[in-house]
Amino acid sequence: MLVVSRFRVPTEQAEAFRVEIETAREALAACRGYVGGEVGRNVDDAELWVLSTRWADVGSYRRALSSYDVKLRAVVVLSRALDEPSAYELVEPGAALNIDAPRSIG
Repeated sequence: MLVVSRFRVPTEQAEAFRVEIETAREALAACRGYVGGEVGRNVDDAELWVLSTRWADVGSYRRALSSYDVKLRAVVVLSRALDEPSAYELVEPGAALNIDAPRSIG
């Protein structure tokens, strides 16, 4: 599972945001089911940032969001994400895709 969270950050807040988003990524990385992740900034619009993380499954990601450390170190910055869908399934050749319906944490 892939999670892509985008952020609009005014230039004057960029350095502080960089520290905050890296702290959030580190908190998420400590959670069970975390596979990898990166922080990036758009090459054409310096105010647009992204946090991209990969997870073993949707349940791992949802459990990570409810962990105490993530609530303490990441939720404040994650709440600044642009209001858009952020969770994606990985599409691999020949793999069946999920149905268009809410999924359980399972």
